[in-house]
Amino acid sequence: MANKLIYVLNGPNLSRLGKREPEIYGAQTLDDIAALLVERGEALGLDIEMRQSNHEGHLVDWLHEAEEEGAHAVLLNAGAYTHTSVALLDAIRSIAVPVIEVHLSNPQRREEFRHKSWVGQAAKGTVAGFGAQSYLLALEAAAQL
Repeated sequence: MANKLIYVLNGPNLSRLGKREPEIYGAQTLDDIAALLVERGEALGLDIEMRQSNHEGHLVDWLHEAEEEGAHAVLLNAGAYTHTSVALLDAIRSIAVPVIEVHLSNPQRREEFRHKSWVGQAAKGTVAGFGAQSYLLALEAAAQL
């Protein structure tokens, strides 16, 4: 039996993890997180498709692609687009694949403008505030869907 496919999509500035505000986002890089996800995914019978873009349209296209490719779920850390992108909200609503919103930090404990999540309005659920562990917790949840 083939492994289930999980898309892990990362938005703007997440390529800067490990360098950008480590007191907020931690010292692990996106490559470090990808390695953790691949390792845990193997144990759960999941294949990980990890991507990052600073461009909103790429994230929209990849959400559509996830459905076309028969993905089991999408983990989405939309970065700042979380709080601004109606396009991502509409893209999530346009697909049947469950999307789990992921954040390294807890947006509710940060600036007021980060308290509203367009992504969260359409996501199956949200995991936030646990650093890189947020991705692993979301992956565990995705495996149970």
